[in-house]
Amino acid sequence: MAPPPAQLSRRTLLSAFAAVPLLSACGNSSGGDGKELSFWNFYGPSDDQGPQSKWFVAAAEEWNRNNEVKVKLRYIPGKDYLNGTTLQTAFQSGQGPDIFLISPGDFLRYYNGGVLQDLGPALSAAARADYLPGLLEARSVDGKVYGLPMEIEPLAMYYSETAFEKAGLSEADLPKTWDQTLAVAEKLTGKDRYGVMFETLPGYYQNFTWYPFLWQGDGAPIKDGKVAFDSPAAVQALKFWQDTIQHKVAPRKALGDGGGDVVSNLGSGAAAMQESGIWAVADLRAKARNVKYGVIPHPTPDGGKPATDLGGWAFVANSKGKNPEAAAKFIAWALGSTDAAGIERQRQWNTVVKTNVPPRKSVQAAADAKGAFADGALQKFVSEIAPTGKPEPRFPPEVYQPIADAIQACQLNAADPAKAAADAASRIDTFLQTYQGAPIS
Repeated sequence: MAPPPAQLSRRTLLSAFAAVPLLSACGNSSGGDGKELSFWNFYGPSDDQGPQSKWFVAAAEEWNRNNEVKVKLRYIPGKDYLNGTTLQTAFQSGQGPDIFLISPGDFLRYYNGGVLQDLGPALSAAARADYLPGLLEARSVDGKVYGLPMEIEPLAMYYSETAFEKAGLSEADLPKTWDQTLAVAEKLTGKDRYGVMFETLPGYYQNFTWYPFLWQGDGAPIKDGKVAFDSPAAVQALKFWQDTIQHKVAPRKALGDGGGDVVSNLGSGAAAMQESGIWAVADLRAKARNVKYGVIPHPTPDGGKPATDLGGWAFVANSKGKNPEAAAKFIAWALGSTDAAGIERQRQWNTVVKTNVPPRKSVQAAADAKGAFADGALQKFVSEIAPTGKPEPRFPPEVYQPIADAIQACQLNAADPAKAAADAASRIDTFLQTYQGAPIS
């Protein structure tokens, strides 16, 4: 997410949810006496009781031992949380959770819907100063902070060393351009393996993974408050993803939990190259330790520039929940504590149970002291890939959806990329004419 541009008129915009009915604007969404807060997430407590699940469970248990208002975790499988309607339906019916996770891309859906609690009163000055520049601002409106980031997650291309060796390819064949990607992917594609993989399931995650290819050509959906999606950069990015399917070197559907699941796809041998995020380093470490892999930056188009997308989930509190003030305090404690225990809790999340870039300076220092980014894939992410990144944009549904439709139409339905970009630009332009929500960035 980028810092907000010049402030637009600020008011709750219920009409912004016409395309995706979502939020109930009144009432106590969770009921009860405010002594127990529901925390919906896609990490824990999960059935596999993996390290990330245990981190969430341990954090909730530690909070509950020391506070009268308790936190109760509700696990929702990743697919349902990321691409389903579980969360949206709950808010629409007035039964939204007290605490939940949102991506930068979905921030405006909930802010414009009037259900995000100001976390500022619960945040210390030291905590605010500890976050890297732009991270809090990207989750703020009018200087008020509505979400605390738990991580920074750059994207890159993973490749299977085994698949390259079997195809008679070496490191010299690792693609640097889009044309090289298609050519190498063709050599890597076989009876039971695709040469390359991008996300094919529509949703905020797919848009997130596609933006770097748009940015490489200096494209953007919106520039200076005006629609800019009908551009050569958008057309070529749509065509590149389409070409991978048309050339039959990429699958129409990913295995496991989708295009970000490296273990089920590249790790299983079903894909030789796969776009995913820094989190996959921990996934491979935990579930596919014997897989030999490497990481490279996104290949670029002719004349293009390197780019990646810097995502990262945030904890947010429901302003219509049972006890929004207590929910805000829990979030500030879980992610923003500046004491030694708080820094270690975040270091564990960012570099041990999950792999990502810490959003806080003190946590980065603690991670560096442990050598977390000294070598291997994580070192490459931090030194070479992340510096080319842009924050994930925060778009309301009416901007996100036309882009998603254009990607899907080109990638899977062989639509003309120029027409798809023009159609999406027209829909975005129509929406911007009357938009009065928080700043789009």
